[in-house]
Order: sequence, then C-alpha cells, then structure tokens
Amino acid sequence: MGSEIPQLHIFFFPFMAHGHIIPTVDMAKLFGTRGVKTSIITTPANASLFSNTIQRSNDLGIEMDLKIIKFPYAEAGLPEGCENVDALTNGDKSKASMEMIIKFFKAAVMLQEPLEQLLRNCRPDCLVADMFFPWATDAAAKFRIPRLVFHGNGFFSLCTSACMTMYEPQKQVSSDSEPFLVPGLPGDIKLTRKQLPDMMRLNEGTDFTRMLKASKEAELKSFGVVVNSFYELEPAYADCYRNVLGRRAWNVGPVSLCNGSFEDKASRGKQATIDENECLKWLNSKKPDSVVYICFGSVANFNSDQLMEIAMGLEASGQDFIWVVRKDKKDEEDWLPEGFKKRMAGKGRKRIDNKRMGTARLTAGLPMVTWPVSAEQPFNEKLVTEVLKIGVSVGVQECVILVGEFVKWEAIEKAVKEIMVGDKAGEMRCRAKALGEMARRAIEKEGSSYSDLNSLIEELSSSRDSSKRTS
Repeated sequence: MGSEIPQLHIFFFPFMAHGHIIPTVDMAKLFGTRGVKTSIITTPANASLFSNTIQRSNDLGIEMDLKIIKFPYAEAGLPEGCENVDALTNGDKSKASMEMIIKFFKAAVMLQEPLEQLLRNCRPDCLVADMFFPWATDAAAKFRIPRLVFHGNGFFSLCTSACMTMYEPQKQVSSDSEPFLVPGLPGDIKLTRKQLPDMMRLNEGTDFTRMLKASKEAELKSFGVVVNSFYELEPAYADCYRNVLGRRAWNVGPVSLCNGSFEDKASRGKQATIDENECLKWLNSKKPDSVVYICFGSVANFNSDQLMEIAMGLEASGQDFIWVVRKDKKDEEDWLPEGFKKRMAGKGRKRIDNKRMGTARLTAGLPMVTWPVSAEQPFNEKLVTEVLKIGVSVGVQECVILVGEFVKWEAIEKAVKEIMVGDKAGEMRCRAKALGEMARRAIEKEGSSYSDLNSLIEELSSSRDSSKRTS
C-alpha cells in the first residue's frame, strides 16, 4: 500500500497594516480552498482583525489557524499596544512624527528571531512573507524552506519599479517636473521625479530606503512572487515581468473574490461601527452606477482644510455619494462647510463620518477617480488612467507621504463629474465592467489565476518532496 501524500502546509506572514493583512488573509483562505493547510503569523493586537475569518473558514472545512508572536513595541520605544501602522496615523498627519514610523519598522526587524523559532518548531513547506520583511528570505533559507514574496502590487507597478531601478531615467532630467519615459516598460509610460516614491527620488540613504533596497535584493533570492492580479488585466506587464525581467511570479488574484458572501466580506479587518443594512438599503434605493464611493484607506489621513475641499467638491458635483472619513475627525465644524450635513440629507445623499466602514469598498468592475498619496500609487494611477482607461486623475502632481498633495475643490468636482456623467463616462464604465467579469472568470475553474495557483501548489509540493529525498 502506498503512503498517503502529506498535506502541504504554508505560513503567511503579513506586514502589520490593514492594507497588507486583509489581502494576505484572503490569499491564505484561497490556498486553503485547494486543500492546503495555512497558518497566519501575527501579533496579539492584530489577531482580532481576522479571527472571525479564520473561524468562518474552519466552519466551511478550510484548515486555517493563527500563530501569535509578540510585537516588541517596548523594545522599539513605541507606545503599548502599538502593533499596527494604523495606530501611528491617528490625528492630524501634519503633527505626526516620522520617528514613530521608523521605530515601527525597526520593531518589525526584531520579529526575525520569533519567526525563526516558529519555522524551527513547525517546519512548514513554504513561507509567504510581506515585502517589508526582507530578512524573511534568509530566515526561511536556514531551514531549507522556500520563501515567496507578497507585495500587494500588480505587475504594472512591479515592472515600473524594476525598470526605474535598472535604468534610473529620473537622473537624466533637469527638474522634478520634467517628464521622462520609463525605459523597458511597455506602453510608453511617462513620469516625473515628483511622482516617484522616496526611494527613487531621494539621493541620500535613510533607514527606510535601505530597507526597500534590501527588499528588492531579497526578492531576487526568493522562490518567487505571488501577485494579487490576474493575467487578463495587465498581460503585457505580466509577460514583461516574467519573460523580459526574468522574475518568477504567479497570478493568484483578485484574492478578495474568495469571499463569496456578505458575511465573509464583513468579517475581515476592523468590524463596522455603522449599520451595514441601513447603508445597503440606501444604496439599493439608488439607480445603478449613480453613487460615488470615497475612501482613502486606513493610512492616508488628510487635514481639516483638505477635508473641507473634498466636501465642497462633492457637493458641487451634484452626485450621490458615500464618503468614509476616519473616526478621529471629531469636530465637524473644523472640516465641513456650514450646513453641509443638513443639505446632504435633504438631497438624499449619504455621508458616513467618524466611523470605519467595514463592508463597502471599491470592487472590480467600477471606474475610478485616482488620487495617489504615496509609495507605488502614482504607478497604479498610470495603469488605471492611461493603460486600462477606466479612470480619471484628480490632478495630483506630487507624492507627499501619507498625507497627499493639497487638491482644491474645483478639481475634485471636475473629476467626479467626469467619471459619472462626462462624455467618456459610459465608455469607462463599460471597460471597467468587462474587466470585472474577467476578474471573476480568472479565479473560476480553468481561469488564469486558478491555473496559476494550481501550478504554484504543484511546484511547492515537488520542491518539498525533492528536499526530503536529498536530506
């Protein structure tokens, strides 16, 4: 009788920020639906963000569990319980200290020892670790465990970053606002130095830029990259990344589509502090494609003046909207025009303020107004507005880390109108809906992401078996 093939066991280690944790947990769940045992490594304060997801998955027969490691906030000089990037961004960002962010990343480096202890004790077959843990490649190698990198970015952004690093075209222009062509990148994409992440824009080395450089070097030594995208979205850039740049990568997305029910989606991340049913009832009372959803994620935090401009722009646009505002914005008199709430209620619009909304989010199949704030977001804007042609830029010319360039209400009004009722709004909506359908097909049986995930699982299984034969 032949022995039973042991179940593949994969560790997932997301960076401690909502925008990294949620897709990583979704990805772990996706692997779990293929019979892989998955464990998510996190810290005590972050565990509560997805414990419900794990319980719901286990109830459905998907084998997922948690591995808790202590976050060294005291050793790094951080306040007690400060275990998530979101905890660093409360209050007015103009008063925020970059020193806190640096301390947080230093604390993240201290997680190497407890991670290695877990790897030593559990011996998983693979470690999927966030890009912000460059040391994870070497940590996994100590135990002959393959490490996969998760960026959270698509192929367009990965290719743009790689080409910028290789050719450094930003050094060939005479000013920060002079456009330059990105060499080696399909599509004749132009950028300016103002639009680049700090790592590419700044000449001097900082702890953060050195960490990002180490991340790129660690990626080249890793088993490969898992990408939250699907081939049909950006085929030229998937081919460029794998065939021209020679990187090993697998499409596995959109990973969020592994959540089929309302309850699955609502249980991820922070729990909603509003009545979701009330919000959905209001949405269902509106005509299809008639409501604008405004949300800048969990990190970007605009000051009161910018929020005032957003409110004025939304009102001037005349469109129905849902606007999610961080709950630390308490004194509405400072950031809302006088009488705004009353006028919006009278016109049947919906504003959700001072709360986090856990269920409504921009999903595949909808056109977008783009407002890049930091990191690779200007690259994503180029993909949305110039390559896919499903979005309109609000006009930001420079990345200002975590806060964003100040934008006047007139620009906001113009962009919202253009995306909703402009001459090209219908065309953009049709293209976006077509891409949404492609996304759903990609994760279905025999779809591009479905097949890529199967190939990755098979390769990891072969790698494990080969390693055991030679050990």
